[in-house]
Amino acid sequence: MPVAIRAQHLRKVYPKSPPGVAALDDLTLEIPTGRVYGLIGRNGAGKTTFVRIAATQLEPTAGEVTVLGYNVHGQEREIRPRIACVPQESRPLYFLNVEEVVYLYLKLRGLDAAEAHRRTRDVLDELSLTEYRRRSVSRLSGGLRRRAMCAMVLASDADVLFLDEPTTGLDPIARREVWEAIRRASREHRTIILTTHYLDEAEALSTRLALVERGRVMLEGAPADLRARVRYPYRVVIQGSYPREDLDPLGQVSVIEGGYLIFAREAEAREIARRALERGVRVSLGPVSLEDIFLDVVGRSIEEEAPSEDGGTEAEA
Repeated sequence: MPVAIRAQHLRKVYPKSPPGVAALDDLTLEIPTGRVYGLIGRNGAGKTTFVRIAATQLEPTAGEVTVLGYNVHGQEREIRPRIACVPQESRPLYFLNVEEVVYLYLKLRGLDAAEAHRRTRDVLDELSLTEYRRRSVSRLSGGLRRRAMCAMVLASDADVLFLDEPTTGLDPIARREVWEAIRRASREHRTIILTTHYLDEAEALSTRLALVERGRVMLEGAPADLRARVRYPYRVVIQGSYPREDLDPLGQVSVIEGGYLIFAREAEAREIARRALERGVRVSLGPVSLEDIFLDVVGRSIEEEAPSEDGGTEAEA
């Protein structure tokens, strides 16, 4: 499959970083063309730094990145007309209304007036923004401004879309609408790089995923591949009284409120569930989730902040 973005031994050290600390540390990955590629990790893991380098907004300290065959160092002019980006920290022009801000963005990208108007109408309808089209951006809530930014990028004709935490601050219905717009863009064979710490979002949208921690790729592959590579592919939750000593030989046991969470192989997971049912204790069994995988690989919840690696110069490294 053709490669849209290739990063090789990528390293980024911010000027104010502590000695020996890198925002990106020998990061290597390939992002296939025409797919949704998810970058998951804690805030501070390096996702936004990678996006900013690949989007030609930031120079790497070392290593190489190519986008659609062009090098981000020296061939920025060839790359920029072919990409569009929703930055993590983004603010559309406040003095315009929603319709104007999308239309102007498309015109600046070189679309003719008729096509820009058509795409603007379509994307506003798709993201339930039509009723707000005449409202000044300055009068929108944070969630609506974020949706307007997504509308600008998703309506574009760019070959590669960088969506950095696109649904932060959105309500569940708005999130789903953005998801559908991302799926539509993917069906148009555009490449979408999605950074998120919402693991349900990553799993629902991404063809492939990279788990990033401390500037490195810890795991990479299709969601099913990631599950297959963890030590324990099944999770069992027991709610109620159960002797801990009977569980320890069968898997990795953690105490949770009201019972236990056990990661185990299939045979052991089924045995735990059978014994629990015989005791009349509530039990649930299923494959591990992305959140479970993250905990297993990183040892921390994705909701925990990673240590700052940029000396305070970035909102998220």
